[in-house]
Amino acid sequence: MPTPRSIDVQDVVNRHGVSRFQMRIVLLCFLVVAIDGFDTAAIGYIAPALRTQWGVTQAQLAPLFGAGLFGLMVGAFLFGPLADRVGRKAMLIVTTAFFGLASLASAWSTSIEMLTVLRFVTGLGLGGAMPNAITLTSEYCPEHRRSFLTMAMFCGFTVGSALGGFAAAHLIADYGWTSVLVIGGVMPLALVPVLVLGLPESVRFLVLKQAPAEKVARLLNRIAPAEDFSGATFAGIAKPKGSPISQLFQPGLVAATLCLWLTFFMSLLIFYLLSSWLPTIISSAGLTLKEASLVTVMLATGGTVGGLVLGALMDRVNPHVVLGLSYLAAAGFVALIGSATGSVPLLVAAVFGAGFCVAGSQIGINALSASTYPTANRATGVAWANAVGRVGSVVGSMIGASLIGLGFGLPATFGIVAVPALIAAAGITLKGRLGTPAPRLAPALQST
Repeated sequence: MPTPRSIDVQDVVNRHGVSRFQMRIVLLCFLVVAIDGFDTAAIGYIAPALRTQWGVTQAQLAPLFGAGLFGLMVGAFLFGPLADRVGRKAMLIVTTAFFGLASLASAWSTSIEMLTVLRFVTGLGLGGAMPNAITLTSEYCPEHRRSFLTMAMFCGFTVGSALGGFAAAHLIADYGWTSVLVIGGVMPLALVPVLVLGLPESVRFLVLKQAPAEKVARLLNRIAPAEDFSGATFAGIAKPKGSPISQLFQPGLVAATLCLWLTFFMSLLIFYLLSSWLPTIISSAGLTLKEASLVTVMLATGGTVGGLVLGALMDRVNPHVVLGLSYLAAAGFVALIGSATGSVPLLVAAVFGAGFCVAGSQIGINALSASTYPTANRATGVAWANAVGRVGSVVGSMIGASLIGLGFGLPATFGIVAVPALIAAAGITLKGRLGTPAPRLAPALQST
């Protein structure tokens, strides 16, 4: 009898162009991440309205910002390893429904304390959804297009953040701050049935879990309809020893993990400090709430443009060099914000540039983290890098009030804020210098 053909699923993906089936996956994950970005940024946009309606101080706002981001951190730590055990699709659907329900509940908060607790609960779902969207997208992308497509998908986060700003600018005055949270709850719940019907499980995950060959073949036929996979077996992915978490610290991968964690921490610290406090800082400098919201939108808008530009560059040039230079430029733009509040056009340019470099690079390191880890622990690797970054985001959101309270003045304050961007540049450059690609965890993993 003839020996059954053994087919490497990644080779199949790499040999073909990007099909409609794959673009549908990118689009659905884009929508999840866009709503994630909307809900994550919403609290920063409604903060000035909360100060007016409830009379809360900047010191009281800091725990509110921190609670949501702390929930994001816990959610990423929790749901990443679960996704490596039960599947990317299941975790993505569960976490999307979870943060939708929690956002709706937040709209009925009657005190700053109640809203703080519910923002933590919302953050649990938000923190689990994003890494699974990144992982699922990357595992359906051909290697030569992976950075651009993954970053294009993740641009949904900055698009959603920008939509949050536009929504806040136009809805709060007419319908109150609760309307923003209601929208942030309805959208993910409406998307859940679409995900159930239209989103496949990762074909690489199915091979890893030894799913029936017929199921794998049906998915590969959506990518390569002209190929015949009947009677084939699917190889190239084996389950290594140890838990997905312990695999992050294997000798060939530990340096990459630590460098990624440093970069994520500093990148998200600076991004969330800016996104949380810019509307408040700008409005205190004399701009109206609507003007402050619209200027802050430039942070997310710049991030969207930056994600697409940097993604295209990362598929052609050493991605570590691209991201290192981008973070270096970010430090300059962030420092410029502190001196630009007297000129709205200059302020818009500085905020846009900061978004291009900070948020655009954040999108880039998400794509880089997905390509760093093998299938067996990719969701864990991406999620835990995000979780460590969320520690930075909590720190950034919490120290904003302290920096303002020190009374250094805006130029000196934003000069301090620029320092984490320099450290992020050093971290990602070091990862590239160390040359730490994903290790060969087992002979059968050589194509992962």
